[in-house]
Amino acid sequence: MQFQQLLYFVAVAETRHFSRAAERVHVAQPSLSQQIKSLERELGAELFSRARGNIALTDAGEALLPLARRILADADTARLEVQELAQLRRGRVRLGATPSVCTGLLPGVLRAFHTAHPGIELLIEESGSLDLVRELARGALDLALIALPLPPSAPALTTVELLTEDLVVVSSAELPPPAGGGPLTVSALRDEPMVMFRHGYDLRDLTVAACRAEGFEPVFTVEGGEMDAVLGFVRAGLGVAVVPAMVVDHGGPGLRATPLAGSPLRRTIALAHRTDVAPPRAARELKRVLLG
Repeated sequence: MQFQQLLYFVAVAETRHFSRAAERVHVAQPSLSQQIKSLERELGAELFSRARGNIALTDAGEALLPLARRILADADTARLEVQELAQLRRGRVRLGATPSVCTGLLPGVLRAFHTAHPGIELLIEESGSLDLVRELARGALDLALIALPLPPSAPALTTVELLTEDLVVVSSAELPPPAGGGPLTVSALRDEPMVMFRHGYDLRDLTVAACRAEGFEPVFTVEGGEMDAVLGFVRAGLGVAVVPAMVVDHGGPGLRATPLAGSPLRRTIALAHRTDVAPPRAARELKRVLLG
């Protein structure tokens, strides 16, 4: 009994037609019919009754059908398992992350992942959450670490909350602290010139929304930068900025972090992928490491 014979048998059993079964398995009908007859000879029983052009399973065919389906399913499972093991030896993962996560969380995680799977290529895209959501939607990323909540226009994404970041006000260590060094609230930023991220950064929207909730529009001395540029402008004394605390920890000398008093600002970071497309095996393994 051959695997191909079982495949042909199931195709005929499910279509009840030799020609349609041949089209389904991409083989000429005479070859399919010959293989079915060979299988019947090997089993010593007819599998189909062919009365007046109608194809029906015999008792022997009814007995064989669930067994044949199970064998075919087991073969598919075995093939997928082997393919997935191969992907863990020589695959790739396209991961997007916000700048704070890139500097604070990812280095240690990626080191552990690379040690376990040195053959997997890691492609990292650093950007704001809105940009990363768009990249996920168009299939340019397998996974992304983004800030919640998702924008209303976001595609269908599966998300798992990973961590909550505290946001702080960062200023130049060479200048007096904002608000005279006292407790700093969002409303105190009314009198502070600010350095602001470019459009597309969730931190920009979060900061502006917090200021408006206190009844004022923030004043920007510089706007449009990425994370490294914003920290550089702050270090140079051009203004203050609202950033995740872990960024300041890795931002180098010359920066001062001041916690926000009253109602602190926080954001939740989640691991996301498209709901309609299963991540490849290597990406699922990285997801397991991240969640661990």
